[in-house]
Order: sequence, then structure tokens, then C-alpha cells
Amino acid sequence: MMNAIGLDIGKSKELAIQLSDLLANYSVFYQNTRGYHWNLEGDKFFELHAKFEELYNDLILKIDAIAERIRTLGHTSEYRYSEYLKLSEIKESANVNDGHKSVKEILDAIKILLTKQRHILELSDQINDEGTNSLMSDYIREEEILVWMYSAFLN
Repeated sequence: MMNAIGLDIGKSKELAIQLSDLLANYSVFYQNTRGYHWNLEGDKFFELHAKFEELYNDLILKIDAIAERIRTLGHTSEYRYSEYLKLSEIKESANVNDGHKSVKEILDAIKILLTKQRHILELSDQINDEGTNSLMSDYIREEEILVWMYSAFLN
């Protein structure tokens, strides 16, 4: 049996489950990044304040695209933050106002996202889901560049 976009229903369900997990992780990461932006202090304030805003603006677009991809696959997108906190491997940040610590937490979060996205990419490739493939490939490429840039900042 095929869904509305011609993908196997059973196989696309597993993909939707993995995308839901990714959605939860992105949502917690997004809120953490808002906190880094709002509470930042110190000598790199102006530089990092702008970079954190740029990051959370990008994250909200990714969150929307992931939720819409889940819907495109024929499944319901979770929106409750209480559920995100249960699912997410990325944990809520607590009172981070130090720029270097914030960047380290961002790098840790991106590492988690990259691992999850590579797994989703494998699954989507197996079922010929080019839409999800494209999304994950774009995200992976963008985040690998962020890892390089944020790592360069810490060095």
C-alpha cells in the first residue's frame, strides 16, 4: 500500500517516527538558542548575539519544514513541548550566559542532529523518498559548515 506521494505506508511510518524525534530535538535546540541570545553577557556579546539570532531564525524554518514533511508523509506532527522534552536527546539549557559555553552547547546539539539526520537519510534513501533525502542533505551540509565556524570561534 502506498501513501499519497507514492511511498510505502509502513516504511514511511518509520521515517515519520524518526522525523518526529528530529523535530523534538530541533525544538529544544531552538529554545536553547533563544536563551543563549537573550541572556548572553561578556566581551563577545555583539558578535555572538547576532550569530545566535541568525541561528534561531534558521532553526525555526527547519522546524517548520520537518513538521510539514511529517504531514506530507501522511502522519501527524507533534507540537506539544512536553512531548518534545520526553523525546529529545538535546536537553534544556540552564542559565547559560557565557558565550563560549553557549557555543560548546551548540556544537554538542549539532552533533546530535547530524547523527539523527544521517540515520534519516539512510532510511529515506532505502524507500526512494527524495523529498526527505533532499531536506536531510541540505541540513547536513549547512550544519557541517556551522561546526567548522563555531569550532574556529572556540579555537
